[in-house]
Amino acid sequence: MTSTGYSDRINHALAFAAKHHDQQVRKGTRLPYLTQPANVAIILTRYGQDDDTIVAGILHDVIEDCVRDGFTREMLESRIADKFSPDVLDTVLAVTHRKHDDDGVEMSAEERKDDYLERLALADTRARWVCAADKVHNASTILADLKRTDYPETVWGRFSVGREGTVRWYRRVHDRLRAVGFDAPIMRELDDVARALADWVSDVDTTSNLRRGPSHEPVLDARAERTDHPRPASY
Repeated sequence: MTSTGYSDRINHALAFAAKHHDQQVRKGTRLPYLTQPANVAIILTRYGQDDDTIVAGILHDVIEDCVRDGFTREMLESRIADKFSPDVLDTVLAVTHRKHDDDGVEMSAEERKDDYLERLALADTRARWVCAADKVHNASTILADLKRTDYPETVWGRFSVGREGTVRWYRRVHDRLRAVGFDAPIMRELDDVARALADWVSDVDTTSNLRRGPSHEPVLDARAERTDHPRPASY
């Protein structure tokens, strides 16, 4: 059954996410982090997805970003399963970047991305929808920020992998979803926004003197760590 985007469960999920993402902001901005999962929910609703998928979209970063303030990963998993269902938890876990592999070995940032993409092969359709909607919103936000600035390097500087790595990531996600057989209508939107990011890079490269600004233009901190008041959360 599809959702209109209005239900007690969705409202509950928004309240839950608001509590756990409290004081977190979007990387390089002052926007409350809750704007991201809320927009993921809107995208999923636009494509007629059901309540469980939308709820998972709202909660998709809770486990990854909210192990703090006395909440362990195990506690967060238990709360999501109890309040929203084990199926919702499974979907959230499928799109959560892991820090350790199956043997408990800590992975590098690049290994975590590879692991995320690899696990999409075992993810259910709901998780693939959440993955696609999350990346559509993140990439679209980057494009919007690029269009608002005369200094695109202040946008690319938010990410430790820089401009080329960021563009490559969104293309990799799109291509991996295709490879595992996910061919939902949202894939066209994801392809379009990934291409738009790549095209922007080409434009910057060909007109770098005009669009990068002076060499002393400050670049925002690209570290992935969280800080207090406010705490940045990742794209």
